[in-house]
Amino acid sequence: MPLLPPPDYRPPFPFTSGHLQTIYPTLFRRSPQVQPLSERIDTLDGDFLDLDWHRCVGRLPRGLAIVSHGLEGHARKKYPLGMARCLSGRGWDVLCWSFRGCSGEPNRLPRLYHSGVTDDLHTVLTHGLQAGGYRTAVLVGFSMGGNQTLKYLGEAPGLVPAQVRAAVVFSVPCHLADAAAVMNGPQNRIYMRYFMRSLKEKIREKALRFPELIDLQGLDQMTTFAPFDDRYTAPLHGFRDAADYYERCASLQFLPFIDVPTLLVQALDDPFLAVSCYPVALARASATLFLEIPPYGGHVGFMGKWRETAYWSEQRTAAFLDEQVGENRPPD
Repeated sequence: MPLLPPPDYRPPFPFTSGHLQTIYPTLFRRSPQVQPLSERIDTLDGDFLDLDWHRCVGRLPRGLAIVSHGLEGHARKKYPLGMARCLSGRGWDVLCWSFRGCSGEPNRLPRLYHSGVTDDLHTVLTHGLQAGGYRTAVLVGFSMGGNQTLKYLGEAPGLVPAQVRAAVVFSVPCHLADAAAVMNGPQNRIYMRYFMRSLKEKIREKALRFPELIDLQGLDQMTTFAPFDDRYTAPLHGFRDAADYYERCASLQFLPFIDVPTLLVQALDDPFLAVSCYPVALARASATLFLEIPPYGGHVGFMGKWRETAYWSEQRTAAFLDEQVGENRPPD
């Protein structure tokens, strides 16, 4: 019954506030000093994905770690970089990737990215495995990237490469409809404005190149996810409407089918998550889903102590991977 007890994680004062934990790292964390090697790969449908390699130094790698970012993020946000620095220092080659349209250059096709995209994750994973000949791989995801990761592992477990041995995800809106409703609340207005401004910019750019597909009428008046997803996300990606998109892409329904050890960390003070995003009953019934609910952490926060460069989320990921894969296993 992998419902884990609450960890002894307690952030420094005043970051016992979920909102401060959510905002502070984005604005004030120093960008981790890393030197990734960039790569662009083509997708089967004629688009491209931009990747960043973070190689471990001074030893043969233990395996490959794939890191997926959150909504309107990219591979060089501070939290993927922090995770990459931590894991590469523990002997992993790390591959951070940017969703379509998130690397600073518009993608080629009308489609963008969304919470249920798993084909691109599979493309990145298989490319990384082939490039390095790794015998072991792990997946790490944040927020939307966490939802994609869980859905990928559970929707067709037989298609997941056998090299994948474990996964760790943080702050996952695994019930999309309920999480979207929480985000509509007045306490989240500042975050919603931030996300909507960025999403609208992407749609305006798409409309310039695909005017026959993109109608901008009413876009300026949209202030929440549901009308945006109804008008743009759903039709561009083959869903009937926003409700259909949320229902089909929520990772919650796929959790019982995950067959590799997977740690899901959901802070109790996360301002973005609904009660349904804490799958306690599913974890209790699962042999592979490890649910951990620290009282603090906010949304993709999980700061370390004042003088620690590594965040608690990074340390927790490294520890779980050591437990599941083996800290001192022979190198690949």
